Amino acid sequence: MLPVLLWTPRAWGDPEGSSLEDLDDIRAALQADAEEASGAPAPGASGDPPVVSAPSGSAGSTRSSSMNPNLSLIMDTALAAFSSVDEAASGGAHDPAVNGFNLQQLELAVGSAVDPYLRLDGNIVFGLFGVEIEEIYGTTVALPGALQLRMGQFLTRFGRANPTHPHTWAFVDQPLVLGRLMGGEGNRGLGVEASVLAPLPWYVEIVGSETMAAGAATARSFYGADDLGVASPADLQSTVAIKQFFPLGEDLSLMWGLSWASGPNPTGRNRTELYGTDLYLKYRPITQASFTELSLHTEWIGRRYQVPDDVLTDVTGFVQGTWRFSRRWGVAGRYEYGTPTTDLRGDEVLDPTDPAWLGFRQRIGANLTFWPSEFSRIRVQGSSDTLDWVPDPILAGFLALELSVGAHGAHAF
Repeated sequence: MLPVLLWTPRAWGDPEGSSLEDLDDIRAALQADAEEASGAPAPGASGDPPVVSAPSGSAGSTRSSSMNPNLSLIMDTALAAFSSVDEAASGGAHDPAVNGFNLQQLELAVGSAVDPYLRLDGNIVFGLFGVEIEEIYGTTVALPGALQLRMGQFLTRFGRANPTHPHTWAFVDQPLVLGRLMGGEGNRGLGVEASVLAPLPWYVEIVGSETMAAGAATARSFYGADDLGVASPADLQSTVAIKQFFPLGEDLSLMWGLSWASGPNPTGRNRTELYGTDLYLKYRPITQASFTELSLHTEWIGRRYQVPDDVLTDVTGFVQGTWRFSRRWGVAGRYEYGTPTTDLRGDEVLDPTDPAWLGFRQRIGANLTFWPSEFSRIRVQGSSDTLDWVPDPILAGFLALELSVGAHGAHAF
């Protein structure tokens, strides 16, 4: 039987509180218990100290801990009602898309340290009709000079909304700007990314990545479904982002990002460029006991799409605010706007990546969220989508349920 050990902080942390004989007795007792349970000599039977694994996820994790990764399973499902289904899709692959019940996704998140130098993270999404590897990448954890690399398939860090997963969204559906310019799954690809903290008086992170430019649901503004292959580095998508963080007070903070992406499109190997800016302001009182949390998030992306003998441009973005006014209740509102695509003469033309987008589009939405616990949430949401090319606004209503089990890593600010 394992002995019950009682100690004080002094006895545990101060050599004067225990003796070598005490440590030898503890080691012998642990060894005897291990041998009794397994029928074999325990590690350290030869007199060597026992091997102790670091906590899972830490830089010092050993092989034994890396074989037990953190696992979480997250289900998002929604009951939806649309006034017009044919024109209602926002372009998000995880959005409710039909009247009735929708399984948005079942996400399996896996992550663990591999060794003191690398960790592995992945997100596998299950749907009613298949399984998809959304992200799978390795990340360095021990490079000098505040430098970090990751390689594999990942959501690019263009803007703030793109690298997020549905269970972190403030709304049931994806912003229109991502579905229009990036793709239904957000912009992602196989590639490599480097990030570094700049040696400046305020927090500045510089991120750069090179990824594949193909994917109908992930690279809409680039090769998309028309993959012309990689003949040179110019056939990859290049992404650069600058993330700046400003603590405006103990309870108020601001993050401002600038993003740029460039890659080939299929119109005779012309190029597309995306220019983005995002702002996130958050108020959360930590100087007093309060569940109040307020946030303001806005993001806008301008696109420059080269075609033979012309250049097409458009702008899409959104502004949204959230207010968690108690421990379990919160509300949110969002306004979205998109311009028609125009040529160099200023004339409206077909959007080459979304021919159904024929003019100005505005969508206004609001929701009420109830959190029974930190592992579940219930959300009621409504929206009105006004499209220049549709006579009446498209009304949508959702009743969404999200459930989460298992260990999941902390989300970014």
